[in-house]
Amino acid sequence: MNRPSKLASAIKFGLIASVSTSAITVSTAAYAEEEAKVERIAVTGSRIQRQDMETASPVTVIDAATIKAEGFTSVDQMLQAQTSMAGAAVGSSTNNGADGVAQVDLRGMGSQRTLVLLNGRRMVNSGSGADSAVDLNSIPVAMIARVEILKDGASAVYGSDAIAGVVNIITKKDFEGFQIDVTGGMTDKSDGENGEISALYGFNTDTGNYTFGAAYSERRGVIQSDRDWTDPGASSFIPNGSLGGMVKDDSGNWVDREESYDYTQDSFYQTPSKRYSLFANMTQELGDDLVLTGDILYTKRKSNQQLAPQPANLDLDVCEAGVVSDSCIELDDDMIAAGIEANDKGQVNYRKRMNDVGPRIYTQDTDTLRVSAGLAGSIDVNTGMDWDLSYTYGKNKAETAVENSINATLMTNAIYAGQDTNTYPGGNPWLTGQPMTDQDLLNSVAYTEEADGGNEQHVISAGISGELFDLDAGAVAFAMGAEYRYESGYYNPDPIVVAGESTAAQQDPTDGNYNVISVFQEVSVPFTDKLTGEFALRFDDYSTFGNASTWKIGLTYEATDDLMIRTVAATGFRAPSVSELYGGNSGSFDYLDDPWGNEQDPQILVIRTSDEDLQPEESESYTAGLVYSPSYVDGLSLTVDYWRFKVQNAIARMDTQNGLNNCYAGDQAACEAFNIGPDGDLSNLTNSLTNVGYQDTSGIDFNLAYSFEALNLDWTVANDTTYLLNFEQDGVDYTNIIDGNFGAYAQVRNNFSIKAGQDDWSVMYFNRYIGEMDDLGAGTKVDAVLYHNVSASYYINDTWMLSAGVKNLTDEEPSTVSNGSDGGTVPEVYDTIGRQYFAGVTVKF
Repeated sequence: MNRPSKLASAIKFGLIASVSTSAITVSTAAYAEEEAKVERIAVTGSRIQRQDMETASPVTVIDAATIKAEGFTSVDQMLQAQTSMAGAAVGSSTNNGADGVAQVDLRGMGSQRTLVLLNGRRMVNSGSGADSAVDLNSIPVAMIARVEILKDGASAVYGSDAIAGVVNIITKKDFEGFQIDVTGGMTDKSDGENGEISALYGFNTDTGNYTFGAAYSERRGVIQSDRDWTDPGASSFIPNGSLGGMVKDDSGNWVDREESYDYTQDSFYQTPSKRYSLFANMTQELGDDLVLTGDILYTKRKSNQQLAPQPANLDLDVCEAGVVSDSCIELDDDMIAAGIEANDKGQVNYRKRMNDVGPRIYTQDTDTLRVSAGLAGSIDVNTGMDWDLSYTYGKNKAETAVENSINATLMTNAIYAGQDTNTYPGGNPWLTGQPMTDQDLLNSVAYTEEADGGNEQHVISAGISGELFDLDAGAVAFAMGAEYRYESGYYNPDPIVVAGESTAAQQDPTDGNYNVISVFQEVSVPFTDKLTGEFALRFDDYSTFGNASTWKIGLTYEATDDLMIRTVAATGFRAPSVSELYGGNSGSFDYLDDPWGNEQDPQILVIRTSDEDLQPEESESYTAGLVYSPSYVDGLSLTVDYWRFKVQNAIARMDTQNGLNNCYAGDQAACEAFNIGPDGDLSNLTNSLTNVGYQDTSGIDFNLAYSFEALNLDWTVANDTTYLLNFEQDGVDYTNIIDGNFGAYAQVRNNFSIKAGQDDWSVMYFNRYIGEMDDLGAGTKVDAVLYHNVSASYYINDTWMLSAGVKNLTDEEPSTVSNGSDGGTVPEVYDTIGRQYFAGVTVKF
């Protein structure tokens, strides 16, 4: 076998040490030992076992030391800090609609288009039920050895969902000894406390290794209004209620509503959560050239969010003149004099913020289990022909609740009954404009909304790999195999919600499943000593829509000992998920501007529909770049990669705001597509899933990694830049745009780090830059932001290690966004809780 070249070694070093959040020091001696070993390794993005990490695909590697140095307490925080991320992936800062889930959004193309693997195998989708992406909360930081981010399309290798790339989380294995880690942190405002305690135990036998771990983490909340920079929320739903847009003043007169409700006093910037995890890995030799491997992971998450008290929006039937009834409301002379009247449907609108009941408290209790086992061996040791067989099982179940929900039907009837002067001599308690004191009446309309859901996955995979024959430049390597996968999901909303009797949006149950049979193959051909080709082909047959074929072609060319040129062209696809196929109708209160001015509240109900006839998305991806490691500068590695992704027949909901604007401008097709009625009637505003969407995005990634010795210290410098050239979706250009509905597509994102240290200590400075963007809602500029982090670690001895740091050292405030989803900004993009301190201790025996 050929020994890895200097450039190949530099590539491997660059992948390991030159990540955007790099804090890794690789000693010369250790690296020389690594280079001297000639063994096959698995590289994310290929099933072919290789001697080094020299592939055509750009891969970023983040190791456990980096994660610890930066003070990350969850996988999503670490991933979303990468410059290759965009959009607004839900996570700890998402208070409305995420149900405690944390996801990754590579290139801002949607979390459902980034495939998440655990040890190279699929992870079950998880969350509240019938989910389309992996909940990263189910993977504890304590079990992570490293994370590999493949930044090109990989459907030809892994199948559906790998359109934007792959995140492969590698767990700690081959561990020997006992280790306890305790970490904790809080903001400088004495809130947002978080902590984790984990234990790891492993031992070797003559023929294997067994590693076990457990972790507990807790995160406490941060209320939005506790930050002085927060823009007060302004909702038209107010505690004293309004009828026909009018409210009663302190004198009992009906007047125009001028006040609004500040919902930031009830909402979180950081949502509370508790997680309990157990995990284990094993490797056991069963005989000559036969190895059994397995891993198991169980995580329980208990999380909650809090929103302002339920906004009740009711259309009350108006009694005919002179009619008194308990099934309609009578408009008295004072109401009529104030201009309150029935609309053309004979109804009048009533709105009330239900402060008398209390804030909405969302709770989730989720359990995720994943078990994977594999058997591998050699067909012929001399030829290097290997085989493998694996089975992976995943199951997620969740119980969710919303306390202080309101039954709209019962509340409507209660308002009608409130006209009974014998029962309520002081007037209808719903219309007095004063806090309600009748607790029994409030209890009669309030309830706790309860729902349950889950996901299940079975994957059986078999493969063979090795070397086919030798060419002058080396051996032709291959991998081929077959796979069967079964996916199912369900979600059962509360019966009151299903019946449409809640003041929350109506939602139908979800229940469905599908299976897919796949065959795949890869070939690596060394055409010359300098030029290598990589070819992959995959065929998938789905029980839902039929089949799909994808391919990938990659080339690497070692132009000199210092320079390698690489390129990849690939096709990809994403199959519609269970929720997209079988989800039924559901409602969502989106942040929108009503061009007609009929809806004053920023959150407008949108009816979302699914479709059993959805077809898969199709994609094309292209990357081209170079890796440069100059021989005249030891330890320096540079990479530059151009990338482009195009998605056709995208499964997506069209831009509702754009549809409203186009309809208002006279586009009748837009009015029909979104079910917008005459004169801007949004009572049946609908956004359907379709295959008519598309995405087209491109950009340039630049990475620099430099490791050197100076001033008797070991230094590591890294810089990672992503420059977005274009992001277009469904006819709208989002390049360098930010908005509360879809997040941020900054043209420039940059991460820089520098680390210095000796054998037993190190210090690190890291900064993260998000460039200036255009505010879609206001047409103005949103300021750039630069976050500064510092950290240090010290090994007291071989047993004890201490670490500490500060995130957002200068307490940078998030940029203001006119259509911000929370607090006047976008919490998924900017740091909304301010300066944070963290510290930890590691004890290893």
